[in-house]
Amino acid sequence: MTPDTADASARATATTLHRTRRPGSGHDVGLAVLAMVGTTVFDGGLLEHAMTRTLADQGVEEGSPQFERMLRYAKETAGTSKLAVFRHLFEDRARAAAANTFFERSCDELIADGVIQAVPGAEDAIGWLRDAGVMVCLATGFGRHTQNMVLESLGWMGLADLSLCPADAGRGRPYPDMILTAVLALDLDDVRKVAVVGDSCADIQSGLRAGASTVAGVLTGAHGEPALRAAGATAVVQSIRDLPVLLEPRSA
Repeated sequence: MTPDTADASARATATTLHRTRRPGSGHDVGLAVLAMVGTTVFDGGLLEHAMTRTLADQGVEEGSPQFERMLRYAKETAGTSKLAVFRHLFEDRARAAAANTFFERSCDELIADGVIQAVPGAEDAIGWLRDAGVMVCLATGFGRHTQNMVLESLGWMGLADLSLCPADAGRGRPYPDMILTAVLALDLDDVRKVAVVGDSCADIQSGLRAGASTVAGVLTGAHGEPALRAAGATAVVQSIRDLPVLLEPRSA
């Protein structure tokens, strides 16, 4: 799904939820860990364009079987650490590190061109959570510099309580490290009070491995409902804007 095909009424719907729906005092979610690209952010083809540039820089001919295989792997592993992706694609660790550096530089250039957009209703959903007393962590598979560039381009610095990338936690998705790091950093007393929301199977796997009680998939990014449910999603909703509706019944 792209911004052009997203529901035109999404922002108005989310704004209405933000203003009118509030969990009661019995709400049992204390932290929401939200993925970025594909869940709260549309990247405008950022990953594919930056990966194409990077593979070409590494001498992989565009359109060759090797290029198509590598690009397909990068897409299939959406949500995972980009450095880990390059370490899989290139056996030499120095070459993988160089590729990752070039990839991040390419991302900077594309972000500066304005390719990043918020998923309709994302800001309002985050606002609803924070107004309800639910802490919010934005998590990504990009490096810290790229993550900050994305946040700055949207005016989202400070929107969430915390933002994390794989380097902050030790390992990226599908490992649970970023979620557990958020639990520790925000002093949450029970990992079962965590809701994890993402668009990729790696997001779902990391949430389940961390022990989160709610591990929801959204249909605005990498993977469709069959794949998300097969990965173990406890719920699948159309978009992040539906998160308040998903969590509200638990406020009884």
